[in-house]
Amino acid sequence: MDTRQALLVDAFTDEPLAGNPAGVVPDGDGLDDEQMQAIASELGASETAFLRSSEDADRAVRYFTPRTEVDMCGHATIASHAYLYERDEIEAGDHTLETEAGVLDIEVTEDGGVWMTQNQPEIRRVDLDYDRMADALGVDVAALEDVGADLPLARSTTGLPFLVIPVNFLEHLSNLDPDMAAIAELSREVDTAGVYAFTFDTLEQESTLHGRMFAPKAGVPEDPVTGTASGAVGAYLREFQAFDDLPDELVFEQGHFVDRPGTVYVRVGAEIAVGGWAVTALDGDLVVPETEDDDIIEV
Repeated sequence: MDTRQALLVDAFTDEPLAGNPAGVVPDGDGLDDEQMQAIASELGASETAFLRSSEDADRAVRYFTPRTEVDMCGHATIASHAYLYERDEIEAGDHTLETEAGVLDIEVTEDGGVWMTQNQPEIRRVDLDYDRMADALGVDVAALEDVGADLPLARSTTGLPFLVIPVNFLEHLSNLDPDMAAIAELSREVDTAGVYAFTFDTLEQESTLHGRMFAPKAGVPEDPVTGTASGAVGAYLREFQAFDDLPDELVFEQGHFVDRPGTVYVRVGAEIAVGGWAVTALDGDLVVPETEDDDIIEV
């Protein structure tokens, strides 16, 4: 049987068992779709990155949730490159990565930080009833309407689309009681990967906002810390002029209400980029079954 190295790398944190765990398979060449899906399900992370050879970039990647393949994943990209740099398999500097959403520019800094350039944003308002949104999130409708006068509900993407929902206060964001079936239906209706709710009311003084992201349609009830959504929300804040003077670097906190706190840094300039650090939490080998087999045995 084929044996592959498989890791869990915690992204958007410098401490293990915090941030967002990503599965990373450094050598994904030769694995078919069924095998990659089975490995992602076995690892159980919200996304697993399978690094592969590329003719168009330094390397290629495919991302799988426990249920399905997705075109883009920020935290698994950060995790993969942080691991490669930690093991001296890549140097600090500029790299390219071929994804299903296109070729991305990656910057690795000398201190191990990883920056991921996003695609050009596409943003549009969505016409959804606030009462329906409040029911889906399990929050009083006033918590949404209070902010909606200035910042609308919108679909925003910089590679992976999200429904962006402003909430007035951290108290209301922290007490969300989401109806996952309703959120999955909303995501299908507006063609997004998930729903990102945020507030400018933060835990840390230096943070720009606090976010929570729900993606039950992709098999991820709540994602601890979400890079691609952070890029989409950074673009959203610029589009709808949330600040008189947009900071050069935004700081998004997330994951505290699922006990996986993390921080995403977002640059909103000519290009959108998200960045952060990552730390390896688990490193082992996994025996990959033949395609027709159902079981994966860890050794």
